[in-house]
Amino acid sequence: MAGNIFGQIFRITTFGESHGLGLGVIIDGCPAGIEIDLDFIQSEMMRRRPGQSKIVTQRKEDDEVQILSGVFEGKSTGTPISMVVYNKDARSKDYSHIATKFRPSHADFTFQEKYGFRDYRGGGRSSARETAARVAAGAVAKLFLKSMGIKVQAFVSQVGALKLTKNYKELDLSKTESNIIRCPDEALAEEMIDLIKKIRKEGDTIGGVVQCVVQNCPAGLGEPVFDKLHADLAKAIMSINACKGFEYGSGFDGVEMKGSEHNDVFYNENDKIKTKTNFSGGIQGGISNGMDIYFRAAFKPVATIVQSQESVNEAGEDVEVTGKGRHDPCVVPRAVPIVEAMTALVLADQVLRQRGSKV
Repeated sequence: MAGNIFGQIFRITTFGESHGLGLGVIIDGCPAGIEIDLDFIQSEMMRRRPGQSKIVTQRKEDDEVQILSGVFEGKSTGTPISMVVYNKDARSKDYSHIATKFRPSHADFTFQEKYGFRDYRGGGRSSARETAARVAAGAVAKLFLKSMGIKVQAFVSQVGALKLTKNYKELDLSKTESNIIRCPDEALAEEMIDLIKKIRKEGDTIGGVVQCVVQNCPAGLGEPVFDKLHADLAKAIMSINACKGFEYGSGFDGVEMKGSEHNDVFYNENDKIKTKTNFSGGIQGGISNGMDIYFRAAFKPVATIVQSQESVNEAGEDVEVTGKGRHDPCVVPRAVPIVEAMTALVLADQVLRQRGSKV
């Protein structure tokens, strides 16, 4: 199986399955001397872990990170950093009923077709539990970016038809972690929570949107052809389970504007070049321009529902499938730290690439 490596210089390799012994990540290319705050890494894992509230899966995992290599006396040594998280509450028997059946909108059929064999326990490698390794690696990337003052902040901006209408600059993003849905608008957050609870009681699921903002990003990150910064971000975010859409800056709304309205006019402020507007989303020509980078990621309703659905088995026979086990009724609360992690990994990689390209 290919496709388990992400990044060029700050590069990660993730491994493990949802119902295996555990999951882990190897980070290659992290510079030496970075303060590795294990408490911070663990706090990031707690934001993603299952069982953290009544509106997420009730699988109980501590997601305690163990650092096996690459760190000495609290700092990175420049050698590969390896981290592992052991599974403690896997219930593989919950999946025995679909051992030969293909669940609608899951990876069951495509994995079987591609490899001729699959791990049906929670989806194996296709499970969203794989993202635990990404969050651990993303936390290290965040620590690296923190030394340069770069801040990555994501939040839930929509659940179903309930959506934030304010610009992110009008919001107090410090309130994001004040509620279990991770929406900085407290009143809307309560409506979102109530909606998810209602959907869950119906045995169904619902989708949503996570918005992300990068502040204090220097100009010059990204390559102008195939490795455009927004292209790398799109690949990173779209690689997250259940993500169905990505737009940055003005996104699809920009098609309704004229060029004279959409162009971001430059001006000089205290010998620093800025733009009066930011429809470009902080990226022009595939390269960061120093303004805020912002984007939105759409996540579909979770495919596992506690309702009977028609399907087929490996023999092509008609069968019925009913979701069992513990699953999220909406992924976006736990997707927030994953979006941040993948964004941080892209930026860390691009920072290191930029160091080697400037005269």
